[in-house]
Amino acid sequence: MTFKRQLYIPGKRDYIKGHNRPAVDCILCAIIDGNERVDRLMIWEDDLIAVSANLYPYNAGHLLLFPKRHIFDPREMTAAEVTRMAEVQRICLDALDRVYEPAGYNIGSNIGEASGASIEHLHQHIVPRYPKELGFVDICAGAKIIIEDPHVTMEKLRAAVSPPKKSSGRPTRKA
Repeated sequence: MTFKRQLYIPGKRDYIKGHNRPAVDCILCAIIDGNERVDRLMIWEDDLIAVSANLYPYNAGHLLLFPKRHIFDPREMTAAEVTRMAEVQRICLDALDRVYEPAGYNIGSNIGEASGASIEHLHQHIVPRYPKELGFVDICAGAKIIIEDPHVTMEKLRAAVSPPKKSSGRPTRKA
């Protein structure tokens, strides 16, 4: 089924088309920098990787993992970034299991405009999936209801995500 609209996030289409976007060069870099022009849903960060709740989630618990370095292609990642991203992904999956108890996940990155990438900063989506996600509104109205505000997601997962400290630097959490 193709959804014609989102009931929770009606501004997503305009956002993808570049309307209603904050006036920043890169939204993910602005999140890292604490820029007040963006909705900062930061859950966790260290010297290499950051984790944020998605402002326009597909499901409750939808996360973005991204290198703090501004790159677009995964082949640009250093070995340390690749390793750390995998470690943080595992930690996030464990936290999502504890907090949301999903039945599965979609994990991936959109690279290039043709793939649906709306941000030119490499990032990975983790989307929790739940049994029987389609309901009456989904089927009859061609719309999907998101059951949780991403700000609530951020608060729940900040407490649950606690990656181990690395010798390369101490993880920091910013509000």
